[in-house]
Amino acid sequence: MRIVIVAGEASGDQLGAGLIGALRRLCPEARFAGVAGPAMQAAGCEAWFAAGELAVMGLAEVLRHLPRLLRLRRALLRRLLAEPPDVYVGIDAPDFNLRIEPVLRRAGIRTVHYVSPSVWAWRPGRVRLLREACDRVLCLLPFEAPFLGAAGVPASFVGHPLADQIPMESDREAARRALGLGAGPVVGLLPGSRLGEVTRLGTPFLDAAAILARDWPGMQFIAPMAGAEVRAAFEAGLARHAGAPPVKLVDGRAREVMAASDGLLLASGTATLEAALVGRPMVVAYRFSPLTYWLARTLRLVKVKHFALPNLLAGEALVPELLQAQVTGPRLAEELAAILRSPQRQAALAARFAAQHRELRRDASALAARATLEVAGRR
Repeated sequence: MRIVIVAGEASGDQLGAGLIGALRRLCPEARFAGVAGPAMQAAGCEAWFAAGELAVMGLAEVLRHLPRLLRLRRALLRRLLAEPPDVYVGIDAPDFNLRIEPVLRRAGIRTVHYVSPSVWAWRPGRVRLLREACDRVLCLLPFEAPFLGAAGVPASFVGHPLADQIPMESDREAARRALGLGAGPVVGLLPGSRLGEVTRLGTPFLDAAAILARDWPGMQFIAPMAGAEVRAAFEAGLARHAGAPPVKLVDGRAREVMAASDGLLLASGTATLEAALVGRPMVVAYRFSPLTYWLARTLRLVKVKHFALPNLLAGEALVPELLQAQVTGPRLAEELAAILRSPQRQAALAARFAAQHRELRRDASALAARATLEVAGRR
């Protein structure tokens, strides 16, 4: 049995690796190839192209990389049509995968899309494309499958692999020892994993840290860096910032940083869900590139009130979220300080985060593997 898996970015690579492991347990003879990162390759997937080649976010960024992405898509389609797999699994990367999947489906190749695009929030016209493209959509969030099902898209809620990986209780003291942090309050700064995010959020995060350090003598700050380029950009911003307190930088280890912290300032994205699963209070921020934000506003592409994943799951503003011009040092510091000064609010957040954790903890890789084999006609 041949399964082609196409993943974009590190998060998709991790999902793909978990899926491959679960598929191997159910179907030991299966062979895997596609667009893969290091984790998928280690799990036994032949990499036709590297997953990092699809790691593009935002309308402006996609436009800049469009010629290269189109060349990659054409090359991949030629290979898939010449050597049809039993099933194609597109993991996230909707602007890429949802252009390949309908072509394959018309050619008689069965398709699974793992991670529903956020059609309930952004560009809802893609529901029609999902109907054309996918034999099954595998959803990580509980409200997505009913939404898609009502629109005629076959969909299953499989849960979120992060909820399976992260223990229900995270050991704060063990994380602090592992990171070499002392006694006293700790704030984690997570300005994003992409260079553009760090460039746009680094300075306001450091402005907020300076305010918090003034109000909380002895407060420690720690920031996990997603790679050398991101680290260099953040270090340059730190060197330019006259009032910034000392910030301990670590390579990777974002989850340990979350576990060690009393509160977090972080960029919107999967990290917000990870922070909720670890059980830590947070203030969520995001700044799009000016062109992406202008296009989104002008074309009215955004359809939801909230963008942080804990808030989307809760259906309300569970944690503070700041967007574009709202993202300032004083506002970030004010929002986080209000949580840190309120044990009652911290306890309420911890209870809500634990409930979300339980809802998402379903053995996602195993459920996704079973659904994939069903689509392939093997279960």
